[in-house]
Parts: sequence; structure tokens; C-alpha cells
Amino acid sequence: MLPSVASFEDALLENRVPPLLGDVRLRYDGGRLLGESLPPRWERRMLPGLCVGVAVGCALGAAVMVGLEKGAFPITAGTLALVAAALVGVALRFEARLGRRRFVLHFRSETLRLERLAWTPGATRSELVPFDAVRAVHLVERPGPRYALVVEYAPEGAQPQRAVLVEDVRRSEGESLHRMWRVLSNAFGLRGAGLAGG
Repeated sequence: MLPSVASFEDALLENRVPPLLGDVRLRYDGGRLLGESLPPRWERRMLPGLCVGVAVGCALGAAVMVGLEKGAFPITAGTLALVAAALVGVALRFEARLGRRRFVLHFRSETLRLERLAWTPGATRSELVPFDAVRAVHLVERPGPRYALVVEYAPEGAQPQRAVLVEDVRRSEGESLHRMWRVLSNAFGLRGAGLAGG
């Protein structure tokens, strides 16, 4: 049986949610717990554009070289074209990593909304997970050592899935991490989860 909103607010008083945990800013707002990952540093935001700019330069250089040498396809032009294609691929990978995460626990509707925020318009993905579908909340150790808070859920008749709620938690934030784990476990009505790999 899931706790009521009032009992959850009592649990929050006992296990106060920190305003910042790992890479996520947290806040409680009238029956909802909101967590949103911090924006990436400006140099990381510049990398995709830089890669695309260099790729365009390589592509233009390849086109000029093909125009200058009639007949056989020059090796240098081919190499520049391959470098341009590789740089576009790298830019797409950097762009994918720039996406931010947001989660919202709605205690009145007993749902968890998971969002993947993208920089490109219309590319944000959202999924609504009922509290009953949540199977576990794991504390996952990462290299460093750093830690992550991962929710495991299985919608009706579907394979279990995992979603990262909080990433990049330092060892010094261990007490806040365990407090957040207890808050989430209480919200989902779970008992007994712990360190897990993955």
C-alpha cells in the first residue's frame, strides 16, 4: 500500500531532501518532488557546433581539391571528406550527451514522470510511470568512485527498464544520497534495496 501525500510530507520532514545532489537540483513543490539535472558547462555546449564547423571546412576543402584536379579522385580530397563525415558523427554524439534529465514525482496521482530534455525543439521525450510499476530504487556505484540513483520499473506486461534519476554523486554526499533513497523508497512503497551494479 502506497503512502498518502500527508504521510509522505511527514517522511520528508524526517528525511529532508537536499537542494542539490550529484548533478541534480531538487525541490518539493506542493505534492510534487522535482529533480532536474544541471545544464552542461559552456565548453561542452560549444563542442557540437565546433565539430560541425570544422566538418564544413573539411567538406569545402575536399570539394575545392576535386575541382582543381581533373580526372582521378584525389586521395587528400577523399581523406578530407571522410574526416568531415566522422566529425559530423562526433558532433551528433556530443549533442546526444547534452540532453538533460528531469523527473517529477506526483504524489496525488501516484505517478513518476521521466523526461529527457533535448536542445533541439520537439526532441524532448517523456514517459509516465505509475508508482505500482516501480520495482526498485538502486544505489549504483560508478568509477571514481561516484554513485547514481537509478529507478527500475516494469510497465504492465513489459520488460523491466531502468532510468537514471541522479548521477555523479560524490562520496562526501553519501548521507544525502541515502536520505534521498529512503524518500523515494517510501514514496514507491518499496522495502529493501541497496547497492547494485549497472
